Amino acid sequence: MTSEAFVPVGPVAEIVPGSSKTVVVEGREIAVFNVGGTFYAIENYCPHQGASLAEGWLDGTTITCPWHAWCFNLTDGTMTLGAFARVDPYDVRVEEGQVSVSSRPRRPEVT
Repeated sequence: MTSEAFVPVGPVAEIVPGSSKTVVVEGREIAVFNVGGTFYAIENYCPHQGASLAEGWLDGTTITCPWHAWCFNLTDGTMTLGAFARVDPYDVRVEEGQVSVSSRPRRPEVT
C-alpha cells in the first residue's frame, strides 16, 4: 500500500467561499473550489474543447464550463447532463489553514 502525497496549494483565506483557484500539481492543471467552506478539486480542462473550468459558473457543487455550458459535479467529476464525459476529481485536505491537493486523481468508483 502506498501513501498518497498531498501538495500544498495555498492558504484557505486565498480561496474564499464561492471562488476558485487554478493550481499546478505534478504538471497537471487543477481547479480548486471553495463551496461554503468545503474544498473540492477537479481537472481544470473541460473535455469538450479545453476551457478552464476554474473560470466557469459555480452553483453549489456544480461547475458550468464558460464556453459551452457543460456541467460537472465537483464531488466526483461526473457530467450532470449525461454519462459521456467526466473530469478527474482530486482529494483535498485542509490542515492548519493550508489547502493541499492529492498528487493523483481519485479513481472512479466501480458500480
